[in-house]
Amino acid sequence: MKKVLVTGGTVFVSRYIAEYYVSRGFDVYVLNRNNRKQSKGVKLIEADRHNLGEILREYHFDLVVDTAYTAEDVDLLLDALGEYKDYVLISSSAVYPQYTVQPFKEDSILAINKYWGKYGTNKIEAEMTLLKRNPNAYILRPPYLYGPMNNVYREAFVFECALSDRKFYLPKDGEMKLQFFHVHDLCRFIDVLLEKRPQEHIFNVGNKEVVSIRKWVEMCYEVTEKEVKFENVYQDIDQRKYFSFYDYEYYLDVSRQYELMSDIKPLKEGLLEALQWYMNHSSEVIRKAFIEYIDNHLI
Repeated sequence: MKKVLVTGGTVFVSRYIAEYYVSRGFDVYVLNRNNRKQSKGVKLIEADRHNLGEILREYHFDLVVDTAYTAEDVDLLLDALGEYKDYVLISSSAVYPQYTVQPFKEDSILAINKYWGKYGTNKIEAEMTLLKRNPNAYILRPPYLYGPMNNVYREAFVFECALSDRKFYLPKDGEMKLQFFHVHDLCRFIDVLLEKRPQEHIFNVGNKEVVSIRKWVEMCYEVTEKEVKFENVYQDIDQRKYFSFYDYEYYLDVSRQYELMSDIKPLKEGLLEALQWYMNHSSEVIRKAFIEYIDNHLI
């Protein structure tokens, strides 16, 4: 039985990855401080990743899936690990600066992005540290991830508006484009990498079909079986006060991924799965005061 180590394992992406490999019959270990509920079927290694000591030395892992945020995170984990075969880092599209030519390609320049700030530059440093120490590791750069277990107030916000039969306040003309990737496809692509072992080690991942924010909201309402009525907001207001995304349109070139895996889950199908999870886990979503702002300032 293959052994997998997932760092974290209790929130959205790392939790989904851990449960995905449990469902595949793998021997799944999660590394966290045990301050959140653990998923069924995982084996907990209770520790702070910044103070690991010798706790990992006795293990041999076939796969390490890491969501490290910084170079220090990577260094400390690599220093602490015993034997392992494959290492996959979940990085981010935040590594690309907003001013470069789009679509962003894997060999585009990396620098600070004014929307993501230190989060993006920390991911850059984590990537560089990993590849310096393990050139055979794989790095994945997704756009907006979505699907079951998403505790970020994105699709959940729209579901909340739809289920309450609210009019939706849409930034400007609603034509800003977004790019998504379902968390299940992220897991599937990890499997593809380990099966095919491509020569490239950095991959943008995502659905090549971008979608306008208007269409995305419409789909979120459709899966709740509600019809949306829009109110366009043209005032000079920071849209992050009443909407889930920055006023920032970008997209990734994912042709390298599509050469290896092209059967990507359709967005509407993925949103229905997200809704089904949300209906039973709405309390797990980190809610923001978008509706309160709308009620107090836009209506």
